[in-house]
Amino acid sequence: MSPAFDEVDLAYAPVIADRASRSMSQHAVPPTPNNFSVWFNYAMGASPALRKTIDILVGNKRKFDASINHELYVTYIDAQSGPSTTGDFPEQLRGVIAGAKQFLATAISENRTQIESLGEVSSQVEATSDPRPIIEKLVAELAMATTRASALETNFLETSQELDKIRDSLKVAEQRSNTDALTGLANRRSLEEFFRSAQIAAMETGEPLSILMIDIDHFKKFNDSYGHQVGDQVLRLVAKVLQDSLREGDLAARYGGEELIAVLPGADLDVCADVAERIRRRISEARLTRRATGEEISSVTVSIGVAQFRLAESAEALIERSDRALYQAKRLGRNRVVTESGIVGEIAA
Repeated sequence: MSPAFDEVDLAYAPVIADRASRSMSQHAVPPTPNNFSVWFNYAMGASPALRKTIDILVGNKRKFDASINHELYVTYIDAQSGPSTTGDFPEQLRGVIAGAKQFLATAISENRTQIESLGEVSSQVEATSDPRPIIEKLVAELAMATTRASALETNFLETSQELDKIRDSLKVAEQRSNTDALTGLANRRSLEEFFRSAQIAAMETGEPLSILMIDIDHFKKFNDSYGHQVGDQVLRLVAKVLQDSLREGDLAARYGGEELIAVLPGADLDVCADVAERIRRRISEARLTRRATGEEISSVTVSIGVAQFRLAESAEALIERSDRALYQAKRLGRNRVVTESGIVGEIAA
């Protein structure tokens, strides 16, 4: 169940529940637990993406059938029920902040002491006829103030440098958390975030959205015949061709094992199929050699499945269709591109 339920004030929960129930009744949504969790979150506004998706469906007068209800639950409720990936505040940052606070507290305390000393000097001005002790006292206090100001400037500079290092480290860590280490492509987490944004944009604008899934033919043969280092080299080759063949607004990701995937916003099935064919051809024409011996490795080929997004469906449903097209390509002899239109008969069966 979505964590949003735990964040609702108990006095306000019945109001949201009533609002959700009325919306479900208005749109003929069956009152199942999963459906209720979707519409409860919609009524509460817990997920802007969910609210926008349902509003688009309502605006398009789409019927909330079992398929759409399931996709809404899988995409916006069930996907959020996993453990949080937010970690504790970095210890290094805590140390920098604590050090800066301590230094500032010391500086403030010393400034108070100096102000009190200057006050005492001021009170002595009219009570003495010899100004030399007062001048010496003022010079000493000004020297101390200059020293403290210099120390404060140095500390601020060092703290700023430490914070810059932490910021750079966090950027690197964030990039690593969104990137597959072997291929340099986006990982599953980054893929899910990108697809969700592309999904919303496609429903808002009516523009097409397509994906292609790549599987390296006979990949196990490369590992068995040449070793895992060559297998990794093959994966990197395919990943580079994939990345170089896409537009700036597209996303290439490693889906798992030897499977790679690309999301192409604004591309319909035919355009995506053309891109897939270009990728397939470039990979089949590439030649690999073993770095250690210079031995030429047998040519690499891939099978590719292509599918186009349907209104309100989840990433899982879209990927499943492209996966079926991919395995149709495998069954037909590999080294080819098959679109979802090529498996309509199989899906219907």
